[in-house]
Parts: sequence; C-alpha cells; structure tokens
Amino acid sequence: QVQLVESGGGVVQAGGSLRLSCAASRSLGSINAMGWYRQAPGKQRELVATISGGGSTNYADSVKGRSTISRDTAKNTVYLQMNSLKPEDTAVYYCNARVVRSFLTDYWGQGTQVTVSS
Repeated sequence: QVQLVESGGGVVQAGGSLRLSCAASRSLGSINAMGWYRQAPGKQRELVATISGGGSTNYADSVKGRSTISRDTAKNTVYLQMNSLKPEDTAVYYCNARVVRSFLTDYWGQGTQVTVSS
C-alpha cells in the first residue's frame, strides 16, 4: 500500500508558477515510478509528467519546457514545478505511484485543484 498526499494547488494568474508536492507513505526506492496526472472538467485524466525509479523523466508535450518533475528521496516526496501557466492548465492534479511486483498496481492521491485565471 502507498498513501499519497498532494499539496500546493491554488489559484494563479496566467504566466504564474506553482509547485505541487506529493508525499508518499513509504520509500520512493520501493516505488517503480511516480507521476502527475490531471483531469479537467469534462475531459479524461491525462499524463503530465513521470519520473522513474532511476530518475528518468517524461513529460506531456503540452507542459514540456514549462514544467519540471523532481523528487527528494529523503522526504519521500515528488514535486511538479509548473511555470508560465496557462488557463488550459486548469485541472485537478493527481499524484500517482506505480508499483510493479508480480503485477502492476497504481496508487492515487486525492487530487489538488489548480486554477489558472486569464
């Protein structure tokens, strides 16, 4: 089991920045990959960024160059720094932990709202 607690969402003007945090209940070393996903009203949940156990990162084209995913293994925390925010970035942002053993299990946080005003 992995519990995930997100924080850092809020309301920001277009062009502004936010840093989301996701604290995991166990060592990041025991988790194969961490990621951030988002879901806007009326839309499907979509990938924003992921970071593997080895530190490799992957970004959606829509946020590439504007966002950075990082981690602090000492704090069991993953971050998403988002810059140059746009109104289309408005969504609920969810933290994900993927654990692969005999089978794959995805764990999700409760979500944090990000609203970008124009």
